[in-house]
Amino acid sequence: GLEKRSRRINPKEKKIVAYHESGHALMAETTKGARHVSKVSIIPRGLAALGYTLNTPEENKYMMQRHELVAEVDVLLSGRAAEEIFIGEISTGAGNDLERATDIIKSMVSVYGMSDVAGLMVLEKQRNTFIAPGYGNSREYSDKMAEDVDNYVKNLLQERYEAVKEHLKNYKGAIETMVESLYEHENIEGELVRKIIAEYEEEMNMESRLQPMGGHDDDIKSAKDARKAKKATKTEEKSVEKDGESKKNSNNIDEENSK
Repeated sequence: GLEKRSRRINPKEKKIVAYHESGHALMAETTKGARHVSKVSIIPRGLAALGYTLNTPEENKYMMQRHELVAEVDVLLSGRAAEEIFIGEISTGAGNDLERATDIIKSMVSVYGMSDVAGLMVLEKQRNTFIAPGYGNSREYSDKMAEDVDNYVKNLLQERYEAVKEHLKNYKGAIETMVESLYEHENIEGELVRKIIAEYEEEMNMESRLQPMGGHDDDIKSAKDARKAKKATKTEEKSVEKDGESKKNSNNIDEENSK
């Protein structure tokens, strides 16, 4: 719906919404596979939304890989996570986020064969969208399978939520800056969000981005190993260079003495 500037929210709710949306924005910009932020607002929109973070893909997409779906889940969970970290209490504002995150993970299990729970077996018929299968249909699988699916969804949601909280804690300063900007302007563009994050990362000398699970654990390990190897190589090069200078100085001294 359209923004409704005439619909004012109280200061307490405004604070909650500002942190909630800043959490979404931070997560979207620092998670591999997530869609970039176009705009963040704490102006009420429609009948229910007290604020929103508008994410747009860089190009038209007609399919999503597993890590992109998990990234979507991470972004959805980050609003509630920000409330818990910065406000100290959660609100009802994340209700729709949790519903969508749950649907995505259920789709991964029951439609796209992206888990070991059902393997390649399709448990639900696919609808037109890739993140909302038809759960209203009568199921054609066992109670045990249904229980396994529920446990998988519950556990993965909790696992991602904990990972998101830890990630947001690393960017507390950036989120506080976003909240201040939202308080002042009510709307901020994606460009400013990226600038705030970049300046914070530079200030804190950060080099990490959250890598959603989904076949990327090896990539994370490889990246870390590569950084360690690069650092070790530089150290070794400096050591060799230093030894070379020492030998050169020693030879010069010997030459002077021989004269």
